[in-house]
Amino acid sequence: MHSFVQAFQFIGRNGQIPGAPPLPTLIHLTLETLKIAGIGIGIAVTIGLPIGLWLGHIHKGSFVAINVGNIWRALPSLAVLAIGVAFLGLGLRNVELALIVLAVPPIITNAYVAIGGVEGDVVDAARGMGMTGWQILTRAELPLAIPLIFAGIRTAALFVVSTTTIAALTGYSGSLGDIINNETSYHLSGVLGAAICIAALALVVDFVLAAIQRLLTPRGLKVGGTEGAVSATVADRRRAGVGDRCQRTRRDT
Repeated sequence: MHSFVQAFQFIGRNGQIPGAPPLPTLIHLTLETLKIAGIGIGIAVTIGLPIGLWLGHIHKGSFVAINVGNIWRALPSLAVLAIGVAFLGLGLRNVELALIVLAVPPIITNAYVAIGGVEGDVVDAARGMGMTGWQILTRAELPLAIPLIFAGIRTAALFVVSTTTIAALTGYSGSLGDIINNETSYHLSGVLGAAICIAALALVVDFVLAAIQRLLTPRGLKVGGTEGAVSATVADRRRAGVGDRCQRTRRDT
């Protein structure tokens, strides 16, 4: 418990150690960590989202979308770093490669399942209205698939933010990983403080993405998740009540 108290004191001092030379501030390292994570998430979404949406739209490539994605996700980040050294050397590019490899699979998988799971009647109705394949994807399927698509992006974002500490292992300095991998200078309180900052940063990123998801989700889906379910239950009960009355009427007659 005393270690956690010291960790919060370390956070309150903005990453400075009493009696030690000035160190990079905790705010600066947190913003740099967010920048590294943002680059990785942005590139992963740019790569994975179009692939998942298209495969889900044409209802093909489930092996690529799911199985290959799971195999890709199984690669340890440190192994990706080691392999990347041979091609990219040490530095930020190698870190981003590992983060992208970690983030792309859940984005592809969720996008594929989300688009592929849209009701066929909706697609047929859109096609009957004369919509092109692109219009069906963007105007009919995509709005209905937003909640599940964002679930994949939020999962990928949590993976990326929590893994940015490996940046310090590649010789790239300027992230919270510098503190976690340097207990000699920052002591245990500093390591715990940086870990708490990483956890808080992941929660903030998830909260922001959840807010964006809610803004982009069609109003009908928001209602359908709560009031729609209640309305359906009430309707079922009413139909059941009518059916019971009809059966009693037949027995009486």
